[in-house]
Amino acid sequence: MPLKDILSLRLYTRVAHLGSFSAAARESGLTQSQVSRMIAELEAGLGARLLSRTTRAVVPTEAGLEFLARMEPILAAIDDAENSVRETGELRGLLRIGMPSTMGIRVVIPRLAAFTERHPLLHLELMLEDKWQDMVKEAVDVGIRVGNLPDLSGTARLIGTMQRVIVASPDYLARHGKPGLPADLEKHRIVGGPAGAHTSSWQFEHAGKTLSVDLNPQFSTNDTAGALAAASGGLGIVSTTSWACRLELESGSLVQLLPDWKMADLPVHAYFPMGRTTRMAARAFADFLATVLGSDPEHFEPPEKNAR
Repeated sequence: MPLKDILSLRLYTRVAHLGSFSAAARESGLTQSQVSRMIAELEAGLGARLLSRTTRAVVPTEAGLEFLARMEPILAAIDDAENSVRETGELRGLLRIGMPSTMGIRVVIPRLAAFTERHPLLHLELMLEDKWQDMVKEAVDVGIRVGNLPDLSGTARLIGTMQRVIVASPDYLARHGKPGLPADLEKHRIVGGPAGAHTSSWQFEHAGKTLSVDLNPQFSTNDTAGALAAASGGLGIVSTTSWACRLELESGSLVQLLPDWKMADLPVHAYFPMGRTTRMAARAFADFLATVLGSDPEHFEPPEKNAR
């Protein structure tokens, strides 16, 4: 396949995802007219219209979506083939990563510089959402997820576990009192969020004894940052990871409760939607993330430690 055709295919995937010729042009270092012309030539060669163009947006047609779903794995395979023969070990191409927004902003992004410096020709695109994405449809190469995984068709690798804690604001505790035992939580206002995957029942362990407390949140949100903001604002007690609320604990806007009662750790997985055909860059990113997270044992335990 001529290099020009491969470039046209790559440009099409970027226009389809970005919804903009100008954005794809800026990203590729070409002019908007060059990108538009190459996409038009691609459509003419295929005999099908791939993109619907309006004054407000550029979106794939039905044929364009089908073409996108079939073409992206091929382009990823080309990237991997090129990367496999490079003696430098440098990775190239586009790597799409999905992860919870708070984890991405507070934990992962501040530690990404070492990875990008090691692979300067690899373009990273982070998709930050606390809900599960359709990773195949959105062409995500690797998803980083906290909590138990649903039944999925791809493959997953356990990176480690994060400590789970419950916290509340000093203002809330001054008004409602501080729980001394897990059973006391039934008398308190509870904030439900995605980090507490099972908000109706919190499990605790102490001195070899395990107990479960059934709770009904008075306020719920599907965003971890929103749950932390609610707790900081005095709306109630929230369950989250110690890493997610690290800044609030350090500043004193949140206080950890029942520190002697351990909650079940939350698993952290790297999920690969493409299974055995997962790209080298996706596996390299998972390796990197496991290493950097494992360097902070106060908040994160690698799987081998957790297994003991």
